[in-house]
Amino acid sequence: MHSRRLACLFLGIWLGASLLMAWVATENFRNVDRLLAKPSPAAILSIKPLGPAAARLLLRYQVSEQNRRLFQAWGTIQLIAGAGFFLFLLFGTREGKYPLMLVVLMLCVVILQLFALVPSMVAVGRLIDFAPPDQLTGERSRFWVLHTMYVITEVFKWGLGLFLGLRLARRRGRSGNTGQNLDPIDKANHRHVNR
Repeated sequence: MHSRRLACLFLGIWLGASLLMAWVATENFRNVDRLLAKPSPAAILSIKPLGPAAARLLLRYQVSEQNRRLFQAWGTIQLIAGAGFFLFLLFGTREGKYPLMLVVLMLCVVILQLFALVPSMVAVGRLIDFAPPDQLTGERSRFWVLHTMYVITEVFKWGLGLFLGLRLARRRGRSGNTGQNLDPIDKANHRHVNR
């Protein structure tokens, strides 16, 4: 019973951290516009020689690089932690093959993201970072296709994780009859119990 609770806790942390990463990446870009809308007096002195458009471009580049590094690191962390979670379910619980298959599918999504989607998004993103909006339209389209594929695979992974979490939380035991595992205290050899 405790191993299932630990599995649910770990899964919740994994899914929660995935949501946190999506929020952080989005907020990083929003913070550029917030900063430029109300810059501090010291920031105004640095922004003025560049001009608002060039400053925005430079700050968005910095945020893009930061997000790229975060997603590469997060993919590696997910791969290691997900493999550990699989091993925990395999050797530390009595879960059957279906929860294990769900974790393997989640790991396949992480592998696809880490080794195919993220490197491609990083490469194409670096090509278009400083390009004017009317140039490199093919690369921009390719970037958004890759980004959409990443979001779709992330939602699929979250769906698998939620299904796994529900399965772990609702499942009682392998036999389905956990009441038989309890030792009654009414047996004849337990007469020392006060009645």
